Amino acid sequence: MLRNILYITGSIVIFFFGMILYGIILNLREKTLSEAMKEKKISSFTRPVIIINKNNYHLYLYEDTILVKTYKAVFGKSSRMIKESFIDKVTPSGDYYICYKDSLSRYRRFLLLNYPNPWDVIEAYKRQWITKEEYSIINANVNNNKHPFDNMEDFFKIGIHGMGTYDFIFKNLPFAFNWTNGSIAVSNEDIEELYGVVKYGTPVSIKE
Repeated sequence: MLRNILYITGSIVIFFFGMILYGIILNLREKTLSEAMKEKKISSFTRPVIIINKNNYHLYLYEDTILVKTYKAVFGKSSRMIKESFIDKVTPSGDYYICYKDSLSRYRRFLLLNYPNPWDVIEAYKRQWITKEEYSIINANVNNNKHPFDNMEDFFKIGIHGMGTYDFIFKNLPFAFNWTNGSIAVSNEDIEELYGVVKYGTPVSIKE
């Protein structure tokens, strides 16, 4: 009995480390952003654009209309694709922009999105995700140039961030493992690259 338990446990450990090793080998093939920029003959980013595809787990970084680099990304831990509330941990779909850059995030770097946008807020109120009072507070925040969810701790702020402490494991998994509160997560190295080139107002389009 004990021998079988040890055999099963050992097999699981070997399988897990085998997956991590395979992921490391795959990641060794990736170019840095500097290398990708040289290939595209781009010296700097003047109009960065981010497009995110939830279906294929990719984040695409453009300089205007030129695709410069593709990043692996994971999303909200909920298995649903369509967002049904502001607290369901589903990554939203829609058009947003970077409204704040946080260099002290526990997830290495955090690029905050202006989620929810005005259309999201109207739809949320129509579908009764939020009360009339919450609707008024969100609109007041927007009118005062604050984040829509300022001082509303029950709702998750959505953005693009790194993987933090467990970066080595998460980034080397050879499959997508969704674990966030609805935000978009890339590796710590990748968020450093993105943080260095995106700016306030950088458009971010999230597609299903």
